[in-house]
Amino acid sequence: MGIKVYKPITNASRNRTGYDFSELTVDEPYKNLVVGLKKTGGRNNLGRMTVFTKGGGHKRLYRLIDFKRDKRNIWAKVETIEYDPNRTARICRVVYEDGERRYILAPLGIKVGDKIIAGENAPIEIGCALPLKNIPVGTIVHNVELYPGKGGQIARSGGSFAKLEAKEGKYAILKLPSGEIRMVLLTCYATIGQVSNVDVVNIRIGKAGRSRWLGIRPKVRGVAMNPIDHPHGGGEGGKQKGYPYPMTPWAKPCLGYKTRKKNKHSNKYILQRRK
Repeated sequence: MGIKVYKPITNASRNRTGYDFSELTVDEPYKNLVVGLKKTGGRNNLGRMTVFTKGGGHKRLYRLIDFKRDKRNIWAKVETIEYDPNRTARICRVVYEDGERRYILAPLGIKVGDKIIAGENAPIEIGCALPLKNIPVGTIVHNVELYPGKGGQIARSGGSFAKLEAKEGKYAILKLPSGEIRMVLLTCYATIGQVSNVDVVNIRIGKAGRSRWLGIRPKVRGVAMNPIDHPHGGGEGGKQKGYPYPMTPWAKPCLGYKTRKKNKHSNKYILQRRK
C-alpha cells in the first residue's frame, strides 16, 4: 500500500496524489456479494434538495459487508483483498469452512491465506472478532458494536481504530478515533486490529473534477449569496470583516453552538467529549 504522485504535466495533475493499489489482489468484485446502488442526488422522497453538496458521482456497486460477524466459531480463510468505492477502507473476501463467502473490513496487515474466526474464545489475532469482555486492556480494535448483535458502528473508516482503556462493571471504556472516551457494554463484539488504508489522510484530490467523481458538488459561500438566500448575503454596504454570530442558511448559530439534544439517551455513557 502506497501513495502515487502524478507528474505535473497539466495544472490539474500538479498537486495530485492517488493510491498505487499494490495491496489489491483482484480487480472485479464477487458477483454474489454486490447489489445495485441508487443515488439520491441530495434529494428527499419528495424530490426536494435537502443536501446541497451532493450529486453526480461515478456509478457504483454496493458490496455487502458483514459488520455483524455473526458466523461464530467457524474458521475462515482470506481469499482476496479488494477495493471498495463506497468506503475509505479496503475489504477482504473470506471463505468459511462450510463454503460460504463474505466480505469484511480488511484489517491492517492481513494477507491472503490468513485464517480468522469470530466467537467467544477467538484468539487475540488480527481480524478475529470477539466480545470486549475477552479482549485484554490496551488492545487496539475496530468495527465495534454499540448494541450487542447490531453490528459494528465505531471505527470503520480507513486507518481508524479504538483503544480498550479499561473495564468497569458491565462496561468497557473505549477511547474512540475522535478522542471521545465512552462506555460500551462488555458483551458487544469488536475486531482486533486497525482498519487498513492508513494513507487515506495523505491523498490530495488535486482538481475539482475528482471531487465530482466522488459525488461532491461545489459549496457556495454564504457571503456570495443574496440577503434572501443567506443571513450573510448582501454586501450593498461593502464587505463585512466578520460576524458576531456566524449562521446557517436557516439563521441557526453554527460556531460553538451546541445542537445535541439534552435528553439524548447516550449522554450518560460518554465520559469525556471529543472537545
